[in-house]
Amino acid sequence: MRNGTQIPERCIKSICNRLREFQPQEKYVCQLLWRLRFIHLDLGMEIFFTNYKRVFITLGLSVLFWISGEICSHYELYFTSISFIVTSISFPIYLLLFWILNRKKKHVFSQGLTNWEWRIIPVLSAVFCLLGIIESYPERPDFTAVFSLFLVYTVLFTSVLITNYYRQKKGLPLLSSSFINKFIFWSFAIGIGRILILIDEYGDTDALAFIAIFYFPLLIILILRWVFKQTRAILTLKNEKAKTELLHLKSQVNPHFFFNTLNNLYGLVGTDAKKAQDLILKLSDMMRYSIYEGEKDTVTLEEEVEYLKNYIELHKMRYRKEIDIQFTNDISENHKVMPLLFIILLENAFKHGVENLRKDAYVYVHIGTEGNNIQFTVENNFDASEVPEKPGIGLKNLKRRLELGYLNKHSLSFTSTNEIYKAELTISKL
Repeated sequence: MRNGTQIPERCIKSICNRLREFQPQEKYVCQLLWRLRFIHLDLGMEIFFTNYKRVFITLGLSVLFWISGEICSHYELYFTSISFIVTSISFPIYLLLFWILNRKKKHVFSQGLTNWEWRIIPVLSAVFCLLGIIESYPERPDFTAVFSLFLVYTVLFTSVLITNYYRQKKGLPLLSSSFINKFIFWSFAIGIGRILILIDEYGDTDALAFIAIFYFPLLIILILRWVFKQTRAILTLKNEKAKTELLHLKSQVNPHFFFNTLNNLYGLVGTDAKKAQDLILKLSDMMRYSIYEGEKDTVTLEEEVEYLKNYIELHKMRYRKEIDIQFTNDISENHKVMPLLFIILLENAFKHGVENLRKDAYVYVHIGTEGNNIQFTVENNFDASEVPEKPGIGLKNLKRRLELGYLNKHSLSFTSTNEIYKAELTISKL
């Protein structure tokens, strides 16, 4: 499936026919290929909203400003009302001009608002809030309190935009979306308390109707947005699961490793029958683990460690050169982990390190638990002239699996200094 190309149907049928000659568990691959061939998600509503994002946002703001202007006009806040209504009318005019100037560009409405447009909106909102405070004070203290509340919100959200702007100019990382979402949530949570105080202070007044027009629809939109994102994440996870499983099969122990092991086994059968038997048993255990345990969502950490040990023992038997291999584990609690998660890093240590060195090759492996975290470290030396140009599919697959299974619960880092390569993976308890 390189570059997103679908697997040809005749190729899949050929593979399936071949797999029927083997044991029943191999048909799992056939079922997986067919599932990938026909998988499709009906996300029409999401696509429609995405394609017209700018239209929805602009017209929504226009309606919101128009309603605000009508309310202010009804309660004789004429200057504030005119400001709201004029701005409301300018939104669709601006949208039309934007389309005329950019009509030749594809997906012109799917990009949402630009950064400077998002900065203008809170500035306009702050100006209108100040106008409302000035015009309503002191005759309408309830409206003054409402406009003051919205002004505080505007200043808070504008500060976030300004912070991101200056961080971007200085080359610093922007505030994370997780932080911004929490910031918005707690701002509105505290705002609910302020609204209850206003209700207790002023009772059922026109100002509360005004704040209801702004606050509660916005709160509902935020809730619906969260529900939409969670639903989309679930659908995406289901779609990605089949693709990840296929990549997972590709990223298991490299075929060349099994081929070389079988060649060594052929040579040992006539010379060292006992060693050949041990090699067969370990190879069998590894293949059994890959086929059966690899299908599960989680396995115990002890099972994963045993699989890593078998992999190392097979390498010790396969190589005739001396290799300094040290495996230490400090497991105080048997956590549940995704299967075949650590083997990719260990495999790379042998493939790009030991394989290319004639002597003094070493691989140091450590796995341990600390509280709710599992730490896995692999260190090896390598030949600088044999460094691959691009990362293999194994590492890409590992990163994707971590994003799907350990979102915001993992840390993966690589360091390379003086022909020594070190990979460190930390994951939290599932």
